[in-house]
Amino acid sequence: MPMLDVPIKIEPDPEWPHFKVWERIDDIIYSIPAYFETELLIKGINVTEIFSVGGAFASVVENQVVDILNNLRNIWDPESEYADYAFVRQSQTFPDVLLRSLRDENEILFGIELKSWYVLSKEGEPSFRYQVTPDACATADFIVIIPWLLSEVISGTPKLLIPYKESARFAAEYRNYYWQNSRQERDENPNIQTPPEEYRHPYPSSKQESSDKAVADKGGNFGRIARAGILDTFVNKIKSLDYLGIKIIHWIMFFKAISETSTDEQIGRRLQTLKSQIQADMSESEKDRRSFEYKESFSDLVQQLEDLWQKSS
Repeated sequence: MPMLDVPIKIEPDPEWPHFKVWERIDDIIYSIPAYFETELLIKGINVTEIFSVGGAFASVVENQVVDILNNLRNIWDPESEYADYAFVRQSQTFPDVLLRSLRDENEILFGIELKSWYVLSKEGEPSFRYQVTPDACATADFIVIIPWLLSEVISGTPKLLIPYKESARFAAEYRNYYWQNSRQERDENPNIQTPPEEYRHPYPSSKQESSDKAVADKGGNFGRIARAGILDTFVNKIKSLDYLGIKIIHWIMFFKAISETSTDEQIGRRLQTLKSQIQADMSESEKDRRSFEYKESFSDLVQQLEDLWQKSS
């Protein structure tokens, strides 16, 4: 099998009757965090168990996003041309969300495959699997990843960060491109099994198999698009954000340090190593910017990590 070329992203034709509403939604997606509200308040999580909260709130975040999009109707439908349409969730099939007619469920404008990413997860990147076959994606469909964490890191309410947005079809094509080329480079089986032809169409029913599958995938890694490189810029941007005075990448390193050790002595050594890494990173950052942008001194920042651990131990 010859090496594949990088897929080309194709967006909806500007002459498409629904292009304007699609374009408005395309812009609105990035503003979702500003409208997110929830009454959920989490307390009492042990620091060593922080990774466990990710899955528990994924559905809450995803449900809220659908409500937000519907509540912003005055922005994406200012002339009330789509009064009979709404965003609706669907389960166990692709995509998670549809913008469709409320009178005729088969009249679909486009869909959104919605994923949430708990940014303090051990993996340090989105770990979900995205396996839909490219032919099941309409040109206008999106894949959207919503990163989130708790407002006080180990307590508080879910807080959303800048989303990732991409063409659902392009992401599926890029996944296959990466899988096949990377396997060929390692002299491994690169073949991908596609669904039956009659199922390879946009908006399949829950009874129709619409996922691609790797023929040889002992590790179960096919579909983990974060490993394909397509999310690298997005993931690195999120990790570089300051949250409560500390970069998110350092929060991740801190939680891993105390969850992967068993004794106070081991944790102490890991924390000292982490403190040195944080100080080194911040010192270099300060040199680059010639200004100190953090709210507190280096020592105060790293002390926050030790205090957080001591309170939960």
